Amino acid sequence: MSFKTLIAFLALLSAAHASAAQSPKAPAKQQQQRDLQVEKLDEETPAAKPPSVKVPRSYALILGVGAYKNLPEKSWLKYSERDAESIYSILISPEGGNFRAENVHRLVGEKATLAAMRRELEEWLPSVAQPGDRVLIYFAGHGFVAGGRGYLAPYDIQPDRVDTTGYPMEDLGKAIGGKIKATHKVLLTDACHSGAIRPEDSQSLNKSLIDLSTSLFSLTASRDREQSFESPDWGGGHGIFTYYVVKGMEGEADQNADGVVTADELQDYVYRNVREATNAAQNPTAVQGSFDPQMLLAFVPSRAKPANLPAPKYGTFVIETNMDGVEVFVDGASAGVVNRSKPLELPGLAPGRHTVKGVKMGYEPDGPREETVYPGERSTVRIKLLIPARRNRSAVDEFDKGVELYQKGYAQNYRAAVEHFLKALAVDPAYSQAALYLARSYNALFDQEQAEKYFRKALEIDPDYLEAHASFGGMLLDIGNTDEAIRQFNAVIQRDPRNVLALTNLAQAYRMKELYPEAVESAQRAIQLSPTYAEPHLWSAESLRLQNKFAEAKPEYERYLALSNFDTGLSGQLNYYVVGFLVGMGKKKRATQADIWKDLRSIALFGLCDCESQRSRFEPAIRYCQEALRYDQGDPFIHYALGLAFMQRAVESGNAGMLPAARRHFQKMLEINPNLDQSQMAKQNIANIDTFMKQR
Repeated sequence: MSFKTLIAFLALLSAAHASAAQSPKAPAKQQQQRDLQVEKLDEETPAAKPPSVKVPRSYALILGVGAYKNLPEKSWLKYSERDAESIYSILISPEGGNFRAENVHRLVGEKATLAAMRRELEEWLPSVAQPGDRVLIYFAGHGFVAGGRGYLAPYDIQPDRVDTTGYPMEDLGKAIGGKIKATHKVLLTDACHSGAIRPEDSQSLNKSLIDLSTSLFSLTASRDREQSFESPDWGGGHGIFTYYVVKGMEGEADQNADGVVTADELQDYVYRNVREATNAAQNPTAVQGSFDPQMLLAFVPSRAKPANLPAPKYGTFVIETNMDGVEVFVDGASAGVVNRSKPLELPGLAPGRHTVKGVKMGYEPDGPREETVYPGERSTVRIKLLIPARRNRSAVDEFDKGVELYQKGYAQNYRAAVEHFLKALAVDPAYSQAALYLARSYNALFDQEQAEKYFRKALEIDPDYLEAHASFGGMLLDIGNTDEAIRQFNAVIQRDPRNVLALTNLAQAYRMKELYPEAVESAQRAIQLSPTYAEPHLWSAESLRLQNKFAEAKPEYERYLALSNFDTGLSGQLNYYVVGFLVGMGKKKRATQADIWKDLRSIALFGLCDCESQRSRFEPAIRYCQEALRYDQGDPFIHYALGLAFMQRAVESGNAGMLPAARRHFQKMLEINPNLDQSQMAKQNIANIDTFMKQR
């Protein structure tokens, strides 16, 4: 076999190399109208559901705009982007919409341009949704009426050119009715003139809406020519319509208590509560007779009760507190944060007994205790936090000893740390920090059952413990529950947008979901807040590389390696107790901080190796992969990548002396794991090299 023949064999390598690269690894005064007028212009089913409930494969597009590029600040909306995030959270919840996170796209703020809206509505959704699927589209922002036609306002709308810079409801109708093939279609619009898209208005606006599928459930914030409102009085700040949509999908709309929120139930719940809350100034409207009234919108199994109940008349809790920054939990779910000067109103609650708890780090909680919601009435609930949390001295001593051992790493130190944290909790059962570090220690030992137990214990003691939420999300990544991990991280970020740990872990989660642009964005937000924190650079680099942006990925890998170089004292503080990145990469094997650090550096060096190989720079690729093996000699992907790099360098340089090295690495890869997808290609490459060397 000649070198020329060997080159022919290399035609097979590009696909194999790409595979290897992917593998590792009445409105109140404070309310603002969501409307602007411009006239006379120049013209897959999640698992573990009961057999009686089938949740269809689902896709969603969430649009939320508050600060508009070309509108004066006085016309901006305060809460529409927050509304969009709340809808996202309830959609991906297993106690809610049951959508998979990767199937929910968000265009929030400056991302919600006209071009992006067209791409998602007219290209993405039609390309993925099939008959039998469920599609939900949500919009929160301004609506316009211009020249007798309705428009949704993207971020870059120009008020003097609405007809060319707004998104026509006519086009929305064409996308929903003709392009998107899903069986179940849901449209939720929280914009002032969204009522104009009802079929009964379609003949006067545009005839295209007549052809909407019979399975469309369209619920709009208001009737035509009405306004929709937002206010801080609803859950600490929401659009009134969206507040009740979220509460309804959380289970409050489940009138017959079967655990399922149907289209009919949500329509009735939202209509009655919004109308009552605004003194009939705003009347949500549903498409009449064009949808299955039993269409499943949310599945909330925890709300299911054995007997059917009559439809409730809802009531309101008004939460007052004696200090700022108190998080309120109702029936175990966070209901918002209340300050001393501004009560938190929680309307739309089913009548009866509810548990209420107020928490703030550093104080003993108030509750949980039972409070009663009375039909159609407002009930004031006063939360008082009076007693600073005090720690028993011996418990603190045990905790400090445990932390010292935990920070040393290695399995034996984690096991010893566990004993100290258990003693601290035995002395002080309300020691949430001890519960958190106990969970982290078990997680580092890969005992996920005990880790989950104590993460939940820490959050039971201090439900507003944001660090515990972020770390618990990291453990959820370990066990493959990525969607719930994303919910945990988002919950932290909504409370604390500058939480670097949550942003970093969210980048990991998005990377695992193959949502690479979202991963890069989250990592870059963490880097902006803490430029010397190493780990976000790694997840940014990985996500850029997996988008084939090799030139952009390389400096991010190099920055990570510099910041995590313990030997030179330049290391940032790596988040060692969150190891979700190990899942599915053949790297999860040892419980030591040092080994986790080695795994991270191995991943970074492998990434650099792949970036250089993909750019046909095989000499530096070989150096990076060899360096990666220094940290993890048992990684089959690195051996495979090295075999490819040596083989390609041999052909490039005409130096057959590199072929034995290529063969050794292919063979080593097969010895480590002969069952990888790349194994057949490795065997073929070995055979090709053997044939060539024999013929020489």
